[in-house]
Amino acid sequence: MASIYNDPCQRSSIRAGQGNAVCPERDGPWVLAATALASSMVMIDGTAVNVILPILQNRLAASATELQWIVESYALFLAAFLLLGGALGDTLGRRRIFLIGVVVFALASLFCGLSRSPEELIIARAFQGFGGALLVPNSLAILGASFSRERRGRAIGIWSATTALSIAAGPVLGAWLAEQFAWPLVFYINLPVAAVVVWLALKHVPESRNPDKARLDYVGTALSTLGLGALIFGLIEAGHLGLSHPLVIGSMMAGVILLALFVVSQRWLQQPLVPLDLFTSRNFSGVNIMTLVLYSALSASMFLFPFNLIQVRGYGATEAAAAYIPFVLIMALFSPLTGRLVDQYGARMLLTIGPTITAVGFALYALPGPEGSYWTTYFPAIVVQSIGMVLTVTPLTTTVMAAVPDSQMGLASGINNVASRAAGLIAIALFGLIFLQFSNYVFQQELNALPIADVSDLTMQFGRIDGPLPTGDLGLAIQAAADRAFLDAFGRLHVTFAGMALASAAIAWFSIEKVVGETD
Repeated sequence: MASIYNDPCQRSSIRAGQGNAVCPERDGPWVLAATALASSMVMIDGTAVNVILPILQNRLAASATELQWIVESYALFLAAFLLLGGALGDTLGRRRIFLIGVVVFALASLFCGLSRSPEELIIARAFQGFGGALLVPNSLAILGASFSRERRGRAIGIWSATTALSIAAGPVLGAWLAEQFAWPLVFYINLPVAAVVVWLALKHVPESRNPDKARLDYVGTALSTLGLGALIFGLIEAGHLGLSHPLVIGSMMAGVILLALFVVSQRWLQQPLVPLDLFTSRNFSGVNIMTLVLYSALSASMFLFPFNLIQVRGYGATEAAAAYIPFVLIMALFSPLTGRLVDQYGARMLLTIGPTITAVGFALYALPGPEGSYWTTYFPAIVVQSIGMVLTVTPLTTTVMAAVPDSQMGLASGINNVASRAAGLIAIALFGLIFLQFSNYVFQQELNALPIADVSDLTMQFGRIDGPLPTGDLGLAIQAAADRAFLDAFGRLHVTFAGMALASAAIAWFSIEKVVGETD
């Protein structure tokens, strides 16, 4: 009688003496389902909680700072432990660490729903982030180990489509569950999903690991985790304290120093956490630099865009969340096709064309004025941007996995995830500050042309005016000035983002040497 604990590919893997186990095609859909469902839980909880913050504020009597950390404790632990999650999978077994991550995430979700104070929820969210850091890099590494290089691009394309849908579903699902039922259901819904993932993984997912890595680099693990944690903590705090605050400067300096020590340690350790020879691959180095540049622009744009819709155009929160549905639908529908294109033609051309089209999309964001419907203003920009990104995401991920030996795919996935998440945090902190400074400068210039005796107490925070507004025509004129200042800064930054997307296309063209599927 077959047991669900059987490893479907273990015997062939052992006979071959390899760390990976490519399964028959009949097992592929189940492996894909397990990894995509698990990753979707992490993506949904990264977005769903944002829209229920007002409800949490009322139910838990949370302060503004506590609300911020309900979101950011998750982001901090997820980013800080990604390298550890990938390395543990390569060392101890990717399926094993993946399953531990799923269980930790599910238990943390349970305690999130049971939380009765902001402090309890912040701690539970941190453990959610830790569980996500164990499962996300190993979900991609499992795909890389379970699918041959010829089938890997299509599998990653389907995985990308599923996770894209979950990102869009997060805000809608979170708002619906919290408003129609109760906010804990936003977290409890992870429990049956996690149970399905565990069952699928035990029954269908093969174990794989790096056979040459016998032990974990504890020194490198501590330095990288503390360094990334300190750096990301500083970037998160910069969002509301400013880049010049002593806590921000101190945290970021500590992070840089610890990460520098980490790099030094990797040179002399016999079995380092991150073998530096990974970066001698032009494909691997190039695609990670490209990730930093492109995802910085994308993250900053997606951070600023809802403020445009809500503060300038008067959209509701649900309407603003729905504005990106075309992006997600295009990603979900066409990512599998892009995966087949990668398998057939390689990644270099796609990674050049995709960011170039994305640059056109960014430029289109800079054109609309304060008037006009969504369909005639930002819908065309979103469609063009999404076409560019659908040609980029799957080949980018596939290139990362193909640029390293199969035994190091978990670590490679962790490094690329760190690059994309660090890019987002850096971009939001840096471009958010630039946006505030420039939009307020333009706002003050606009106010100087109005008949106002004292405008020093009027400032803007992402389109919202701080300070008492006069009534009547003068108040309307001040609000119009704020809208113009917001759109001026928004447009100029999106021209910058277009330039960054073009730079990432150039990086891909000049750094990626081989088509996916070739071996080093």
